[in-house]
Amino acid sequence: MQTVSLNKMIEKLGLKNLVPEVETDGIEINSPDINRPALQLAGYFEHFACERVQIIGYVEHTYLKSLDQEEKMKNYERFMSSNIPCIIYASRTEPDEEMIEMAKKYQKPLLYSERQTSPLMAEVIRWLNVELAPCISIHGVLVDVYGEGVLIMGESGIGKSEAALELLKRGHRLITDDVVEIHKVSDDTLVGTSPEITRHFIELRGIGIIDVKTLYGVESVKETQSIDMVIKLEEWDKDKEYDRLGLNEEYTEFLGNKIICHSIPIRPGRNLAIIVESAAVNHRQKKMGYNAAQELYRRVQESINRNKH
Repeated sequence: MQTVSLNKMIEKLGLKNLVPEVETDGIEINSPDINRPALQLAGYFEHFACERVQIIGYVEHTYLKSLDQEEKMKNYERFMSSNIPCIIYASRTEPDEEMIEMAKKYQKPLLYSERQTSPLMAEVIRWLNVELAPCISIHGVLVDVYGEGVLIMGESGIGKSEAALELLKRGHRLITDDVVEIHKVSDDTLVGTSPEITRHFIELRGIGIIDVKTLYGVESVKETQSIDMVIKLEEWDKDKEYDRLGLNEEYTEFLGNKIICHSIPIRPGRNLAIIVESAAVNHRQKKMGYNAAQELYRRVQESINRNKH
């Protein structure tokens, strides 16, 4: 089961720990969903999703003010003694003294965000969905080319990193070199990111390690990117028949998701960066409803039909 540390969520979402005495180290989150505990704070604990991040907004906050002391303490006791990972107070609401005392008693973190409840919920769910998604690591280079996530694959030493470097010089952005962590966010979306240890680095044989962020600036790197297409680099084989029209699309599969894949033969003199750029723009054009190969096929068919008549 995938987990993510609470400390990482606090850092990424800019949350404030309201009770510093309560340690957040070692707390792991394993559910990408959240829970607004209105019913639990009212005393109903059947079907309580206690494993989720709990978010208290303005509605819950004002409701708690209406409870008498005895009922409120009883519900607090049951709520805080359950196996919740943390509570986030949204919309600039803050816990009362009784809740703070319960947090200290049961060692449950109380966190604070100035964001409104609904945007905060959406951001927490989006972030957790990425972090807790099924994940694999593959050998390749991921770049953002005109907004399209292009995963460049191929044998070691074939020129993936050199192609990425040329794309960077042409104004595109690097997500990761050498190792790509692929997260299945949904049945339609794969998101690629870099391992923390190699983030923003490129290895060039004969030169060594290049720090892309330092050399080319922060605009040349990106942390995550959806994977829209795959380009496989391979040695030129004169006996192999390569697709010259692109009418039949090939796919490769990661975590059950199919991604369009192009096999590009490598030969001296071919500018890989321009080829990758063209493939990205062409893919974007297809998503917008225009297919150059089909348009050429239509023109040829029209020409044949005219000649027949």
